[in-house]
Amino acid sequence: MVQETYLITGAGTGFGKGIALGLAEQGKKVIAGVETMSEVSALIKEAKENNIEIQVEKLDVTDPADRERAWTWDIDVLLNNAGISEGGSLADIPEERLRNQFEVNVFGPILLTQKIAKAMVKKQRGKIVFMSSVSGLMADPFSGPYGGSKFTLEAFAESLSKELQEFNVQVATINPGPYLTGFNDREFEAWRTWRDNPEERLFDYTQLAFPYEQFDPEGLIKEAIKVMTGETNDYRNVIPKAMESIVKKRQKELWNKKIDENLGERHEMVQKSIDIEPATTPTKGIVNKIKDKL
Repeated sequence: MVQETYLITGAGTGFGKGIALGLAEQGKKVIAGVETMSEVSALIKEAKENNIEIQVEKLDVTDPADRERAWTWDIDVLLNNAGISEGGSLADIPEERLRNQFEVNVFGPILLTQKIAKAMVKKQRGKIVFMSSVSGLMADPFSGPYGGSKFTLEAFAESLSKELQEFNVQVATINPGPYLTGFNDREFEAWRTWRDNPEERLFDYTQLAFPYEQFDPEGLIKEAIKVMTGETNDYRNVIPKAMESIVKKRQKELWNKKIDENLGERHEMVQKSIDIEPATTPTKGIVNKIKDKL
């Protein structure tokens, strides 16, 4: 039987790096796509130090030349993991930062996927996985730009799954909750790159932080690998699974929400962004609460 080839985008850091190395450790043939040449060198060095065989390639999903080169690879399983997080109020975020959020998280991955999907159709097999987020299923203040890109990705993934099913090509999403990789905290530091007038902002971003306690990412990596290898065959994969009930509750609340409720009052999640410290990990009580639901 021919060995499957896995392509992981955004494999230079965080979840992508962990998943790529984890698959390679299992003996899978992995192409780790990273954004920059410096990340290529760093990941090759790390893999060698750990005796892991892996192919590392520069693949900036927003670069047409990089996408064209990736289309020459014979891919069986694609994980669209590359992404950035641009935080900030939708009333404040500059246009170029909002557009960049969608270029990296939506347009780049979809354009990369197009010809890989057609190659899979010709083979009548393949799997395309989108690294979405619980932020693609429920929205929080100051995460509108990021959440908006993930909500869009959710719609694209659902449409693609229905379009490709007759060709035996599988589509799935992975929806991580809050994990401590640095990604979420960088979202709330993105305002430092803005070229605007701070006096015109609605919010003081020096006082805000990611409003959730964050968990060890190792659990996410293990579960994501199960999705990639087919050990799990669910279309939507919220990780940790205990967050499914939270997501469903938040979605249901919108059906009963009134547009004039709580006007004049600060939203509880805005207040939590003010009160919480960056990179906060769960207390024992929160951990036990999550474990009880698993």
